[in-house]
Amino acid sequence: MEPTEIDEFRKQVKEGGEAGLSYVSLAISILAVLVAMVTVLGHRSHTEAVLQQARASDQWNEYQAKKIRQTSYGIASDQLTLQSETISPEKQKKLDEYKAHIKKWDEDLAEEQKQALEFEDDVKKAERQAGHYDLGEALLEIAVVLSSITLLTRQKAFFFGGLLLGIAGALIAGYALVLH
Repeated sequence: MEPTEIDEFRKQVKEGGEAGLSYVSLAISILAVLVAMVTVLGHRSHTEAVLQQARASDQWNEYQAKKIRQTSYGIASDQLTLQSETISPEKQKKLDEYKAHIKKWDEDLAEEQKQALEFEDDVKKAERQAGHYDLGEALLEIAVVLSSITLLTRQKAFFFGGLLLGIAGALIAGYALVLH
């Protein structure tokens, strides 16, 4: 565009009463960028929730495997004890070995359970964040649409309504950043 064409365009915009619409266009652009940012954050939170859920499931599987082994050793220990009146040195050695495993797994199981519960807490946190991001994203998208209607109708009420929804969406999405 030539400099004279730009001046002509400016004059046409002023004469048409559309000078204020450049602010609306700028606001729509900013809202669109916020929508994109909140969308990415929401997707990342959903992914984090899925990954943490997989970790929690793996941890519970580990817990369950150790619990089953502990129970098996307990049953074997009971069977050795109940099989005869006297316990030979070989049987006693095996019994002591089983009891040592059972004791070790008592400690391991508590740690496995604690870790699994921590992963589940992380899942809940990521899901809460994702919910806030989703709501913020929806409000920001509605704000873009309402503000865009201003360009068609020239009614500022749509712009201010969109701006209010955009601020609410940004605040809700921002709150997700500080959720614990």
